This record gives sequence, structure tokens and C-alpha cells, in this order.
Amino acid sequence: MKAISYRRHGGPGVLEYGDRPEPKVGPDSVLVEVRAAAVNPVDWKCREGYLDGVLDTVFPVIPGWDVAGVVLRPGAAVTEFAAGDEVIGYVREDFLSRGTFAQYVAAPVRTLAHKPRSLGFPEAAGLPLAGLTAHQVLHRVLRVRPGETVLVHAAAGAVGSLAVQLARHHGARVIGAARASGQEHIRALGGEAVTYGDDLGAQVRALAPDGVDAALDSIGGDILRMTPGLLAPGGRLASIADSAVGELGGSYGFARADTADLTELAGLAEQGALTVGVARTYPLEQTADAFQFAEAGGAGGKVVVTMG
Repeated sequence: MKAISYRRHGGPGVLEYGDRPEPKVGPDSVLVEVRAAAVNPVDWKCREGYLDGVLDTVFPVIPGWDVAGVVLRPGAAVTEFAAGDEVIGYVREDFLSRGTFAQYVAAPVRTLAHKPRSLGFPEAAGLPLAGLTAHQVLHRVLRVRPGETVLVHAAAGAVGSLAVQLARHHGARVIGAARASGQEHIRALGGEAVTYGDDLGAQVRALAPDGVDAALDSIGGDILRMTPGLLAPGGRLASIADSAVGELGGSYGFARADTADLTELAGLAEQGALTVGVARTYPLEQTADAFQFAEAGGAGGKVVVTMG
């Protein structure tokens, strides 16, 4: 099969397009014909070697955890999916080697859900990792309740825009922080927009004088460090970007594969309550260009690699 892989850590230039063996399908997995795979920040962090402390690397590595495609063959013990089913998945194993930037991927059933019919393959591929991250941090880490006020950093980004939609859908008020270019997008999603700058704290306090009940950070650094000062008494803080959040009394969040959560997200997309923006698509052989574009930032939506 054709795939993208890398044999050493480094920049986008280490990504190679070529032939790799077709994956074997275990009893609890299905062989998925990949139609689209989304680029996520964690993909280039893995490629650069930043996750070596938590995930073993088996070179050559096919990168990618997000996928949308069609089941070609279910494993012997699989009853949840059949050949021809359209699926989405957050296909993360406990080591780096067999990813989704390929024609085929062997996906454990615990990583998959049926694809929402209302989304095309590129949009559907952008839902799993970003959607699971937003959903699980809001509900399992921050435990946001209806009527609460939530501050979402980078609210015009992939995780942020889904977090705005999910929090609003579940009855929370959302203040979304972003650059000036993202303000209109946040408002269109139902959030109240504030702009990054020296007066960010003052803007948030003007909207929430008593502080926000919960805050979701996806930037880290100085933005994370100033956020505890915007919380109401007893307010909760979570970050998906900076493990130093623990020193500030908050919690670190990282998505985990969960079919039930992914099915819930697919259902919300099916209802029109959740949308995924795609900024640009690239063919598989141009995956290095896709990574380079995504890493430059400011894409305004998901960057997706498509097959065929």
C-alpha cells in the first residue's frame, strides 16, 4: 500500500511517500480503507520526538491518529462493524508505528464509531481527536454544568471551536478567546468573543465580573499562567497544551479512544449541532506540504489528507 512514513525524528522533510506493507488485521480490529486523515499538532510533536517519554517509537513510523474511511474486512471477533460500513476513528495505539496517513489502517474496534452521514469524509476525519479532546475535558475533567460560564482559549481553533459548540449545546455560557481574525467565527458558534492582547484579562472580567466557572487552555505558557486569575472561587482549570497546569491547581487533559464518546459526537454532527471546518485538503503524496501548512498556524480549520 502507499503510505507516508518517517525513519527518524525531524521536520516535515523527513516524511517519505512510498510503499509500506498492508497491515495485518487482528481479531478485535477491522481493516479500514482510508478516505481521509486529519493533521493534528500531536502528529508533528510525535514526528519531532517530543512524545518519546510516553510512547515507544518503532521506525519506520506511519503518522496520524484521525481517520475516516470504509471497513473492508472485520476481524474474526468483530460484531460491531461490517464490510462497507463508513467509520471514523481516533486510532491511537500505545506505541508509534502504524498510523492513518496510508491507504489502509488496521483499527481496533474500541477506536471507531460509525461516520455521521451528514459529514463528508474530510470533515468527518477532523472530528475524532479534536472532538474527543473537547468533549472529555469539558465533561470528565472540568465537569461543566448547564448555566456555568466557560472560558475557552484558542476558541477559533480545531479543539476550541468544538469546545464552544459542545459547551453551548449542553447549556453553558461560553467566552471564547482568539486573535482578531477569529472573533466572527466564535460569535457564529454562539460564544462571546474576546481578543488576545494586554487587556485580555480586563475583557474577560467585563463579561464575567465574578470570574468564570471553568477554563479550557490549549496554548500554555503565559496564557495559561494568567488564567487562574480569571476563575471564580472554586473555578476549575484544564490544559491540553501544558503539563505545568498541575502547578497552578488545574488538570492536564489528553484524549482517549472511546467508542461511546465518539458515537455521541457523531450523533451531534448528524443533528447539525456540531460542525467541523476544513481549511485545506491535500493528496496523500503531498502530506509533507499539509504538515508544513498546518504547522505554520492560522489555518482557520482542519488540514486534511485525502486518498484518491
